[in-house]
Amino acid sequence: MDRSDLQQFYIPEEQSFYLLSQDDARKLKNWVNLCRTQLERLGYSDIEMIGKGAFGFVFGGIDRLGRQLVFKFSRITLPQHVQDRLEEEAYMLSQVEHRRVPKLIEFQRVKRQAIMVMERSPGMDLEQLSLREGPLSPRLVIHIAAQLADILLSLRGAAISSNRPLVHGDIKPSNVMFDPRDESIGLIDWGSAVFAQLDEQYQHVGANVMELMSDDLQNSNARLGDVYFIGEEQLNGGLSTPRFDEQGAAGTLYALASGQSCRFGHLAIPPTSLGLPQEFARVLEGLLSTEPEVRQKAGDYWLRNMASMARLMMVDLPVEPIAQQVPVWIHQQSRPIDSVVYSSRKAFLKEEGVHDNYLDIDDVQFDRYYKNFLQGMGETEKAFLAAVSRLGKFPVVGGLAVRWESDGVYIDSCLNLHDPSLREAFVSTVNNLVTLARSIYRQGIFKSCLFDARCTLHVEREHAELPFVPEPDQQIPYEVAAVPDLEDQSRLHSYFEDGRDPEENLELPGSIIEVIKRLNQLHHTGLIIFESLETHLKIHSYFKLLNPDQESEFVDCLEQLMVAVPLIRGLGVAGFMKMPYKDTRFFDHIDRLPERYYPRNPKQLLDQTAPVEADHLESTQAESA
Repeated sequence: MDRSDLQQFYIPEEQSFYLLSQDDARKLKNWVNLCRTQLERLGYSDIEMIGKGAFGFVFGGIDRLGRQLVFKFSRITLPQHVQDRLEEEAYMLSQVEHRRVPKLIEFQRVKRQAIMVMERSPGMDLEQLSLREGPLSPRLVIHIAAQLADILLSLRGAAISSNRPLVHGDIKPSNVMFDPRDESIGLIDWGSAVFAQLDEQYQHVGANVMELMSDDLQNSNARLGDVYFIGEEQLNGGLSTPRFDEQGAAGTLYALASGQSCRFGHLAIPPTSLGLPQEFARVLEGLLSTEPEVRQKAGDYWLRNMASMARLMMVDLPVEPIAQQVPVWIHQQSRPIDSVVYSSRKAFLKEEGVHDNYLDIDDVQFDRYYKNFLQGMGETEKAFLAAVSRLGKFPVVGGLAVRWESDGVYIDSCLNLHDPSLREAFVSTVNNLVTLARSIYRQGIFKSCLFDARCTLHVEREHAELPFVPEPDQQIPYEVAAVPDLEDQSRLHSYFEDGRDPEENLELPGSIIEVIKRLNQLHHTGLIIFESLETHLKIHSYFKLLNPDQESEFVDCLEQLMVAVPLIRGLGVAGFMKMPYKDTRFFDHIDRLPERYYPRNPKQLLDQTAPVEADHLESTQAESA
């Protein structure tokens, strides 16, 4: 088994720091410290790491003038031609002059290290806002849509120093900053930006005949943005056009309105079901259409009419607490949790007919997200897996098993959220997952475990011929319920309930299986996953004993698991998951959610449901007028 196979078991885009080997973790720490030191030597202060991606790291800091700045470093482990893209990004950003785009300050090199310095947009990115709030209110979605439309229109030449159309190429919630003080946005991360080869009417862009003749009109200069949000033309390597950004904006607005982290769910959860104004909902549905002509007409209508749509009188309507479609247990957060999603049995979600032209794309983002994860799946299947991935962005541990049968969908779950303030957003994500599962017509099972990477144990060896030998003080962590949670024995869920996973390819020794059988007789909920690499064994776990009277035997089982670790041979992944008890929820299949629009007269609805502050409503009406 090679590393590319192992990567498929992790849904998160970026592996947690706590899953790195000791050597890799040390290298990362040293690298971050080196970046901080370099910035301090250049005269900047209050340095903090604010993000990392496939191509580099991003830090925040303050210059001598007191300006809030962002510093972007390229990963020096990448090939030089990939590192050079940071300088190209700096050049493209320098071409843009728009109040909603942070300005480039400078680009410089310190020895081999390239550093790009930009203004810092205030607030948080829209992905963070979405994870905190859940689906954004229709009023806020419309407000953001109007600002995005303003940016896209300006990128067609008015805001570009050369007056040439420019394509951002990677519009997504995490690349749009949001300032809660005035609800303004800023478009960041111009690493995929290029000058457009075609204009919005698909005519070649060029100042004169000679320029057109010298350009390569056959090969795309487009770069791949995030495949969770870009449109088909960009994914398929079409010539770059402002239409690419219409698709990125549409995916972003749909994700924000629905509380998802991708554009793929629009067939099961259509924009017309999200409580948006009817006109805008239908435009958004057109932008996400599978028909190119429909997308183009919807894009033209959106940019031409967004200003008038934004003048509608809209207020934030009262929202009732979201009902849980499957149980979610809420706990106070006693410590930081770094959730990671482990998932398998994805093969049955694959569709036939993988496009050959995808296989030749040479791109870091494509390799990470698409080839190893989403390629060959239908739209709703992709959305389902993305919804599972989104669970891991919350402080949650537990697991779920989804079983599709001809009569409907059966779901067993044990989801423990460790932050009550995120309940609404998390329950919304879980409900979306259920809806997407109901829209998939297959037979098979999907299992997913969510564990805290901070609890992962690491055992290392010098080469594959040696056994993995844990340190004497290494113990599998567990929790104990304050009082016994005793259920009817007939309802207890078993570690062996769903059988062996065909995608697991690590054969565990018999002694570990015997201990798992002993554990299975004790009343608890939990999971344990062994991930064996050449020189690195990771033991992921989450255990909660539900009967304190069994603690001594429970601890003995966990100790015996560690004793048997040196017997593990081979590479791969194997694991077991146990729900606290059987509480299977059944759901009928559905094709898509029904239509639901923003009311024509929100004031009337507000009068019927709750008192409204008159001055707030009057100011809203004045702005509309």
